[in-house]
Amino acid sequence: MSTIEEGTLLWEPREELKQKAAVTAYMNWLRTEKKLNFQDYHSLWKWSTDEIESFWESLWDYFQIKSSIPYKSILSSRNMPGAKWFTGAAINYTEHIFNQRDKEAIAIIHASETRPTSSITWGELEQDTRAFQQTLKKSGVKKGDRIVAYVPNIYEAVVAFLATASLGAIWSSASPDFGTESVMDRFQQIEPKVMITVDGYNYNGKEFSRLDVVKGIQEALPTLETTIAIPYLSKTNDISTLKNCITWAEATTLDEDTPFTFEQVEFNDPLWILFSSGTTGKPKPIVQSQGGILLEHLKAMTFHMDVSEEDRFFWYTTTGWMMWNFLVGGLLVGSTIVLYDGSPAYPDKRQLWKFAEETKLTVFGTSASFLTSCMKDNMQPGTEFDLKHIKNISSTGSPLPPEGFLWCYENVKKDLWISSVSGGTDVCTAFILGTPILPVYAGELQCRGLGARIDCFNEQEEPLIEEVGELVLTAPFPSMPVFFWNDVNNSRLIDSYFDVFPGIWCHGDYLKITNRHTCVIYGRSDATINRGGIRIGTSEIYRAVDHIEEVTDSLIVDIPLDNGESSTPLFVVMRDGVELTEEIQQKIKKQIRSHCSPRHTPTAIYQVPDLPKTLNGKKLEIPVKKILMGKPVDQVVNKGSLSNKASLDYFIRFSKEQAQIP
Repeated sequence: MSTIEEGTLLWEPREELKQKAAVTAYMNWLRTEKKLNFQDYHSLWKWSTDEIESFWESLWDYFQIKSSIPYKSILSSRNMPGAKWFTGAAINYTEHIFNQRDKEAIAIIHASETRPTSSITWGELEQDTRAFQQTLKKSGVKKGDRIVAYVPNIYEAVVAFLATASLGAIWSSASPDFGTESVMDRFQQIEPKVMITVDGYNYNGKEFSRLDVVKGIQEALPTLETTIAIPYLSKTNDISTLKNCITWAEATTLDEDTPFTFEQVEFNDPLWILFSSGTTGKPKPIVQSQGGILLEHLKAMTFHMDVSEEDRFFWYTTTGWMMWNFLVGGLLVGSTIVLYDGSPAYPDKRQLWKFAEETKLTVFGTSASFLTSCMKDNMQPGTEFDLKHIKNISSTGSPLPPEGFLWCYENVKKDLWISSVSGGTDVCTAFILGTPILPVYAGELQCRGLGARIDCFNEQEEPLIEEVGELVLTAPFPSMPVFFWNDVNNSRLIDSYFDVFPGIWCHGDYLKITNRHTCVIYGRSDATINRGGIRIGTSEIYRAVDHIEEVTDSLIVDIPLDNGESSTPLFVVMRDGVELTEEIQQKIKKQIRSHCSPRHTPTAIYQVPDLPKTLNGKKLEIPVKKILMGKPVDQVVNKGSLSNKASLDYFIRFSKEQAQIP
């Protein structure tokens, strides 16, 4: 595997690309319409965060937001939490999706392990959404009602969501790989009226029936009045045993005489409820607004993803991850969104690259772990597949190491804009992301997002440059949660974001802002490794271990000891058939000493069969740390949030067997 220093220049945009970029068009518009002249991205960002009211008002004008009632004020106050945007305005998210589209153009391309690649036109999407809206109306759905979906990343999910939003109802979804307990932890909190579900799904070449799970969910939801079933696993599955159930075919039968309507809702009214990973306690039900998401996704898609009607926009995701909601936002700018349901490694890891070639993707969105996995397997997709249409690779979920950037340029495409982004479910977007008019440096995120007043703070609330600190937002942001569902006095919301620095959003990530305004994320700030007062992000350890070809994954935690010191055990998953030998341990330690520092060499290394991860693929660093400190498992881990519950068994045994971790 090739090595590279963090911050090495890898790519610069051609002048032609910079001139064609949507953010350049916006700066030209500001110059003409607002008499504002910006010479570069950073001066634009500074204005957008100093004058946030003027910036977001300019987006209202630039994107020609449809509002049946004009807004009274742009921002009620800059106090957080509690800031309200564009108060008084009446809008509808779905109305903006279907705004002046060419009905013959392709809106969605979709495929799965069992479904062949198919395309849907804007006309077909509108017709199915209109029909589904009629079904929801017949089911008594009104503004503010909750509609839940237990569905994969398929075309039907998009239709159901758009119809839900068109009525001012509130959407929430879970992937069918979530078990009964996980779904109940989410859906019981929000008391839905209607549920859309599949009978089962396929993953990694295997079938998983979900009819018994759906029956269990129905029993646990007393407010549920209607269930709409999609025969996804088998057209012959008997759904008649489900209560108050109608089929997808019935739900999308159009009454031509009934018009397609768009319920006008207040800008700050709920659009959907997203759930945190919920690794401790029940997942947090995060409510985001129709208007806040509308404006933020228009901004992110246009200026940061540079997505337009000419693009085919893909992100590998499930409906249980906020990236699904973000992907649907690609419809706001008229792009063709591309959906794939199934394992990224079935029949092998070439699958997504093959799919990219077949669908002529222009924007390839994925996780950093997928790219590093391809890197460790020495894959060369650019040689094997025709990827000439790809202009951008975006990654999220965890920091993409510098070697991951380099691998893309060496093995996918030389002329490539790579955008590593960082944000979260909390805002359903990225705070720190990319733009096509800036260079790409290895391991660095290109820029702070427009309108996102991001800073890096030390413990004294002092801003830092070229030093590592807490990622904070010091001004309101439209897609911040308007509230948590059933959160009395906003207590859970305040505890989640405003308990470290009162009145300032503390995101929980470890950040460095460089002199050239790029950013580096080092992992969760509460998972950092502190040896002798010197802190290091876990991502730096993982980057070093990635160089060891015998290791496929790793997790490190920092455990305080009674003597005031700390222990830092490293847990590694080995390649099939490979055992952790003393020789390999020495290779790992040497790599960490040279790439990080001698003081951050792990105190011990252990081979584990698997690492506990959330359903969205994130490592459970903090829960593992607490288990190893002797905390009861049920107090620190919500097992329903895990994709691999059995992986905890090792750490539970380990904590019992070790009187004190060496």
